[in-house]
Amino acid sequence: MTPAPAPTPHIDFGIYVPQVAFSYDDMLLRARTVEELGFHSLWLYDHLYAPMLPETPSLEGWTLASFLLAQTTRLRLGHLVLCNNFRHPALLAKMATTLDICSAGRMELGLGSGSVEEEHLRTGLPWGSFPERSERLAEALQIVTDMFAQEQTTFVGRHYEIHDVPNLPPPVQRPHPPIHVGGIGPRHTLPLVARYADVWNIPTYGLADWEAREAVLEGECAKIGRDPATIRRSHQAVLVLAPDDRALAEATEKAERRYRGSTWGLEAGGYIGTPPMIIDRIARAVAQGITFFVFFTHDRADPRTLELFADQVMPAFA
Repeated sequence: MTPAPAPTPHIDFGIYVPQVAFSYDDMLLRARTVEELGFHSLWLYDHLYAPMLPETPSLEGWTLASFLLAQTTRLRLGHLVLCNNFRHPALLAKMATTLDICSAGRMELGLGSGSVEEEHLRTGLPWGSFPERSERLAEALQIVTDMFAQEQTTFVGRHYEIHDVPNLPPPVQRPHPPIHVGGIGPRHTLPLVARYADVWNIPTYGLADWEAREAVLEGECAKIGRDPATIRRSHQAVLVLAPDDRALAEATEKAERRYRGSTWGLEAGGYIGTPPMIIDRIARAVAQGITFFVFFTHDRADPRTLELFADQVMPAFA
C-alpha cells in the first residue's frame, strides 16, 4: 500500500518594520497595507531609541503595537524581540494578556534577553553578562507562561519573586499567545527555545549556522520530553525583491548599503531575486523545515514591494 503523502506545511509571511525615522502615519500605512495584502503579521523592534542613531526619532514599541492593533482587524502583531530588562515579567504578562484580549487574539509575544548594552547603561537598567541575562530571561519566561495559564502565580527565583499574583481575565488565545524566542546559542538560548518557545526565530545573524543547531535543539527537547516538531522554525531575513533583473540590481545595491555587515545576514542567508527566484529560495527553506518567514525588505516595506510579493510570490505557498 502506498503511504499517504506528507501534508503540505502551512506557511506564514510576516513583515518586520523597525520604526526608526517613521512617523505614526508611516507605520499605520504599512500596517494596513500588510493586512490588506494578506500577510500574517507585522513586527516591530523594542528599543528606547534607535541603536547607534540616538538622534533619530523612534516610537516606543509597545505603545505603537497597541495603536496599530486598534487600527486593524485581522493583522497579527509582535516584536522581534521585546527586551526582558525593560518590563518586569509580571507586568509584561498582564500587558500581553490585556493586548491579546483587546485585539481579539492577535498578539504575538517575542521575548529576548536584551541586545544593546549602551541603551541599558544610559537608562540605568540592569545589564550583566549574557549568561546572567539568559538566566533572567528564563525566569521571566516561566513567570509569563505561568501567568498566561493560571489564575494566580507564585514564583521564587534568583532574579524575580512574586506571590499569588492574579491574571484575570486570561488571554484569548489558548493555551497562550504564541511565544517567539530568537537566537542560535547552544548553551543558553536553545534550552530556552526547547522549554518555552512556540516559534524558534532564527535571526539574521544566525542564518548561516542554523542547520547545525537543529541537532542541539532536538537534544534539548529530548531532555525535557518535548517533541521538537511542536516548535515552528522561522527565518528573520532581508528580502530583496524586484520585478526584473535591472530593478533587482538597483535593489540589491540599496540593500547592501542599508544592511551592511554579518549581523544582517544578507550575504549568508538573504532572499534576493525576482519573484520566481524568491519562490525557489523560499521553497528550499520550506524543504529544510522553515514554515514562518519574517522579512525586512530592501526598501523598508515600500507598499509596491509588498504588493509584488503578495501578487507573485505568496500564492505559490497558499
